[in-house]
Amino acid sequence: MCELVITIKDAFRKKFQQGYPLIFEEAIRDPHDLGKEGSLLKLVGENGAFIGKGFYGKQNKGLGWVLTHKEKETIDQQFFERKISAALNDRKPFFDDEDTTAFRVFNGEGDGIGGFTIDYYKDNYVINWYSDGIFQFKEEVTQSLEKLVSYKGIYEKKRFNVGGKYVEDDDFVMGEREEFPIIVKENGVRFAVYLNDGPMTGIFLDQREVRKTIRKSYAKGKKVLNTFSYTGAFSVCAALGGAAHTTSVDLANRSLPRTTEQFSMNNIEREAHEIKVMDVFRYFKYAVKKGISYEMIILDPPSFARSKKNTFSVPKDYKNLLKDAIAITKRNGVIVASTNYAGFGMTKFKELVKKAFHETGKQYRVIEEFSLPEDFKTNKDFPEGDYLKVLFIKKMN
Repeated sequence: MCELVITIKDAFRKKFQQGYPLIFEEAIRDPHDLGKEGSLLKLVGENGAFIGKGFYGKQNKGLGWVLTHKEKETIDQQFFERKISAALNDRKPFFDDEDTTAFRVFNGEGDGIGGFTIDYYKDNYVINWYSDGIFQFKEEVTQSLEKLVSYKGIYEKKRFNVGGKYVEDDDFVMGEREEFPIIVKENGVRFAVYLNDGPMTGIFLDQREVRKTIRKSYAKGKKVLNTFSYTGAFSVCAALGGAAHTTSVDLANRSLPRTTEQFSMNNIEREAHEIKVMDVFRYFKYAVKKGISYEMIILDPPSFARSKKNTFSVPKDYKNLLKDAIAITKRNGVIVASTNYAGFGMTKFKELVKKAFHETGKQYRVIEEFSLPEDFKTNKDFPEGDYLKVLFIKKMN
């Protein structure tokens, strides 16, 4: 494939030479030179000197990704195969762990090719495409998987509709279609997942270590509130860890049957736990009115969400969400504050927590913190890629 020559402004040349992988509009002298999505790009400085090679693919993060700083390296089938092979080799300990059968095997720019990820779910693979540009390399990716792994089925999620939304489609790509749900394990806990039913599968793999910590170290005897609970994975781990009671709250109608299913997968008595289909903010008001309080509250909202009455975004609303949680957390209780918002790092997240506690007049102590687990490999030159921030916060008074 022919490479389009793209000139990088001098002000940004060093940034790319030092390893920054995201191609962004401000850095390009003439963005009109980019051609169509999927075009291979040769990046040069204003003096014409070679910087790197990449591709054009629009997503919410930018306009494409740098793939190599070697002028003679070709971006072809063998290139994709080498990168995917190296990633699979890195995850060998996960493949060897019989207690965990769902994890990430390729994490975009962290494994050397931005714009897509690959997850493993018990003999099946799910490719997430984040731009039409990287989707043009579907054949290279699927051929690499065919050659490198044995699999039952390969599925895909196209996440490059307007605003980065999921493209509704049959997500099956090749192999043998599964009967869903399939049951995967995570540190011995069983979860039902669906690989061909909308944008999500039923479990967020990046929270594996957080769930394990809740189950092993924090849940025993506690009354637990799990907000934005999705399919109740945190609630399941809390219950298995000996929680006295869990309440799962999510606005989506699917949360009730799917959370019930996850409890059933682990032989947890459903009647001992509460599942509420309602707006989280309305639930907080209800809990205050009824005098309900908790010894552990889990806050893991989406970065952005819209309901009929509310719009939520992390930068604008997380502080008030945390204040709502503080109000119904018992003394010495624990708040698990989590966000996958990539627009700020852990330092700023901690500042947000500090402001929330200051405004409520309460004291606190951060007792544990987490970022992405080992299988979600990141690029040290791209801190935005290490998006997960989780704090275990003890309310002192």
